[in-house]
Amino acid sequence: MTIGTMKDDLKESIRDFPRDPGVYRMFDPEGTILYVGKAKDLRSRVRSYFQANLPIKTEVLMSRVDRIEYIVTGNEYEALLLENSLIKRHSPRYNINLKDGKTYPVIRITAEEYPRVFRTRRIVQDGSSYFGPFPNIWRLEGYLKLIESLYPLRKCRTRDIRPRPQPCLYYHIGKCAAVCAGKTDRDEYLRRVEAIRALLSGKTTEIRRDLKKQMASAVEQLHFEKAAEFRDALRSLDQIETEQRIVDFDLEVRDYLGYAARDGMSVFVVFQMRSGTMVGSTMFHAEMAGSDEENVEEFLVQFYSSTSLAPGRLYLSAILADPAQLQRFFRQELDKEVAILAAETSRDASILRLCTENARQELEKRLRARGDLPALQELADVLQLTTPPLRIEGFDIAQVGGRNTVASMVSFTNGVPDPAQYRRFRIRSLPEGKVDDFQAMREVMARRYTRVKNEELPRPDLILIDGGRGQVNAAVAILKALDMNIPLVGLAKQDEELYLPDHAEPLKLPEGTPALRILQYLRDEAHRFATTYRAELQKKDVITATVQSVPGIGPRRAVRIMKAFPHLDGLLETPVDIIAKSTGISEELALLVQEQVRRDLYGA
Repeated sequence: MTIGTMKDDLKESIRDFPRDPGVYRMFDPEGTILYVGKAKDLRSRVRSYFQANLPIKTEVLMSRVDRIEYIVTGNEYEALLLENSLIKRHSPRYNINLKDGKTYPVIRITAEEYPRVFRTRRIVQDGSSYFGPFPNIWRLEGYLKLIESLYPLRKCRTRDIRPRPQPCLYYHIGKCAAVCAGKTDRDEYLRRVEAIRALLSGKTTEIRRDLKKQMASAVEQLHFEKAAEFRDALRSLDQIETEQRIVDFDLEVRDYLGYAARDGMSVFVVFQMRSGTMVGSTMFHAEMAGSDEENVEEFLVQFYSSTSLAPGRLYLSAILADPAQLQRFFRQELDKEVAILAAETSRDASILRLCTENARQELEKRLRARGDLPALQELADVLQLTTPPLRIEGFDIAQVGGRNTVASMVSFTNGVPDPAQYRRFRIRSLPEGKVDDFQAMREVMARRYTRVKNEELPRPDLILIDGGRGQVNAAVAILKALDMNIPLVGLAKQDEELYLPDHAEPLKLPEGTPALRILQYLRDEAHRFATTYRAELQKKDVITATVQSVPGIGPRRAVRIMKAFPHLDGLLETPVDIIAKSTGISEELALLVQEQVRRDLYGA
């Protein structure tokens, strides 16, 4: 069945979709959900995916879709909530996923007679105060540690405090107020709570003054250890405030959202403003298949349902056409009235410009790292692939006169090198000194793809072989033997021709063609990786020969020495007695080995 026929069948399947509001889900042939979207009119929205001249991100999505299903809802708002729930549950590839639905922790001050302070991810509307959220857990822990040091409160978690004749151990080490034993009265306790509120709100001028005064007093009384504690507290305060200032969520809280998108990539930047000061910024990125307005709305729902703390005013760089559903979400789900606004003043416009510029710069960086999807689409057209080859594995063989024959495998994702997936192989099936690149290619292909098949590792969308017809045939024979149907192409260096299985004549692309550039980049990277490995082995052979040239050092001792000191610098800089103990040779032999290596390899 051709791609065109498949799309026609898919389009026909949505002909009877209802015109009601609801949610649609797109599945791949394995039944995995690729994308979840909501619609005011399901039939009209889903039909839009079959128009001509779709953006590349939508074309890539639709090339992978096998079927589309829908769920009708009572209204648009229910569709918004269902969409958010399904995205969190299934984490579709083409929707945004914020921390897998996890909430950021906050610091809570409870609304009790003797309040407690602790971190939590759960917001309870019982009069408690919340400070945060904290995307960086280390900053939160820094605050709690400083609070415990400066303003210890009670440790017990019970609401009703029962009197005790003696305080607990925490009181004796300075980490509990011991109100249960009458060591701290309520007025003093509440004074500490207010100081903690001031600390978390960034109002630290008075706190700093008190700390400096107490430090000076401790020095005058020659209590130097106590003075050092106050000094360390001041340093901790400096460090925390340098990293991030946090204030509580009151009516003055304002958030600003910057948004930038291109070529299927969307970037969101949130600036949190408190009393005129930016106290935090958060950045997210994702490949998203919706329109700009759909993507922005989807992000905001996920972001604020994750933090559970919404601002009083939310400024957007691109205002939503109809923010009513989003405002209803804030009101009903988060119990917060949120004004969704465009820039009202020059100050707001300036902050939004800065926020959006951060999003734009991050987008450019992400696009550079992601690669070139149009070039991959062109490569798919040239090689008649059903989808762009987002993951390509490339192979090369390197040897000198049949010695140290090795193979390399490099991996590109979205047209960009993915070094974590690189692999290298030392060829075992060839006798030393024999040159046979075809046999070497058969061995490395068999070793690589036997493992891929047996361990169910991800398969590449395309395999590139550095070589011509012979290398391609050798690789294809192994894939057929393993019953693995993976597209494969060879790129010969001499004329930059493409060799395809079952094609009698090679294919030659115009120089500079984006598709050819990607293949050349991958071929050259595979060659570099292979020759680097071969050079390492050759150098190791030279070093081993040098070590064995020392009288009294045979092959076994040479192996022990090379295993203990794989790097020459370590061998030359280590004292001879340590070399002797590590390798089981005498100190005299160790000294001779050092001198021989230094003389033969460094001319010293």
